[in-house]
Amino acid sequence: MRRYRNAKIVATLGPTSSDRAAIEALFEAGADVFRLNFSHGTHEDHQLRLNTIRAIERERGRPIGVLLDLQGPKLRVGTFANGPVQLAEGDSFRLDLDSKVPGDARRASLPHPEIFAALTDGTDLLLDDGRIRLRVERHGKDFAETRVVNGGLLSDRKGVNVPDVVLPLSALTEKDRRDLDFGLTLGVDWIALSFVQRPQDIVEVKAIVKGRAAIIAKLEKPAAIQSLDAIVEEADAVMVARGDLGVEMPAEQVPSLQKLIVRACRKAGKPVIVATQMLESMVTAPVPTRAEASDVATAIYDGADAVMLSAESASGKYPVEAVRMMDSIITRTEADPHYHEAIQASHTAPRPDAADAIGFAMRHVARLLNVPATVAYTSSGYSALRMARERPRVPILGMTPRVATARRLALVWGVHSVLCHEVMDVPEMTEIANQTVLKEGFGEVGQSIVISAGLPFNEPGTTNLLRISQLQ
Repeated sequence: MRRYRNAKIVATLGPTSSDRAAIEALFEAGADVFRLNFSHGTHEDHQLRLNTIRAIERERGRPIGVLLDLQGPKLRVGTFANGPVQLAEGDSFRLDLDSKVPGDARRASLPHPEIFAALTDGTDLLLDDGRIRLRVERHGKDFAETRVVNGGLLSDRKGVNVPDVVLPLSALTEKDRRDLDFGLTLGVDWIALSFVQRPQDIVEVKAIVKGRAAIIAKLEKPAAIQSLDAIVEEADAVMVARGDLGVEMPAEQVPSLQKLIVRACRKAGKPVIVATQMLESMVTAPVPTRAEASDVATAIYDGADAVMLSAESASGKYPVEAVRMMDSIITRTEADPHYHEAIQASHTAPRPDAADAIGFAMRHVARLLNVPATVAYTSSGYSALRMARERPRVPILGMTPRVATARRLALVWGVHSVLCHEVMDVPEMTEIANQTVLKEGFGEVGQSIVISAGLPFNEPGTTNLLRISQLQ
């Protein structure tokens, strides 16, 4: 099965997309990677979904990526004695660690000592997705006296955001560690780490994962933007998580931040996913708004590797229609004559090393010779990533002997991943590349293709070979 587009679709599985028929329908509609959201559902739920994905993968002969999204350190207020309370502008409101005493209109528990340890007077606290804003007037190690800046109705266990503070929190909670261990035993391909604040958060997870999966840094806190380049360098991919990012920063800043993050990832050659509320109205309606369609198209014009559906495919009324619509928007956008102009306008110069030189040369050779496809023979996926960084006008076949690599490449812009056997020398690699291009329907006898690889074979990060071959 071949996709006639470059950007990929990540679809979240959930209550309305859990059985075999639903997952298969999403795949046929265009889903390239499936997201298992560990903020919801049991381990048994996720295992059944992953087993179904792998069964479809075997039957269709196409590598499918699976992304485990960890919940991360969710910060929440406690409960209230008599139901929701109304906070009015100018009211005083106390937060403390005493979770045994239910809250009222004057105080509530906030069972997170890390927050109090990091506060300064004048810090703003955002509650209930930013609907309520409190300003700290006085604080200690176990309390904060605040003033209500923006009021509203506050109920049990609503979320708390601290936008201007780097919290002394591990990016992994105990729940995350259990979920991570379970996901690795299942064999997921990508781990999405929530609420990343600094590159050390990625290092911590990598030490646990030890190469068994690739790491996605979810950028949803202002502190992460301040360390953007370092986080992009450390992570294997990045997700623009616009939900919490839009809570902690003014909404009008999110579009420019999205472009900033996408540019940083494209410069580094790291996959980048744009996520959250992309087709939100399709949770309840069979078609999106025109603004939502434009939102998806904007991410494609910017050169994002993938766009993601959350509630639209997990719990909405029209999950298959949402994937099909996203596929249609991507395909139509990439068919725009100005699409490649937009992509190239935001292209940055390659690094002065062999891998980027090969990728840079490949793009120009492919265009000069008008080839129908390029091939990256890769063990780790590195050659394919360096080629994808250049955003060529023709497809990239990511040919690999490792199933884990083939599945990870399902997320990468322009890459059609293909599993093959290990090759012994360049002539054998060339022959298999030719056969694969013909078999997969990307070229015809007599046409030329451009191949990249690294010598010696099966050593990651050694991209140093560019070869032109005629299909026969």
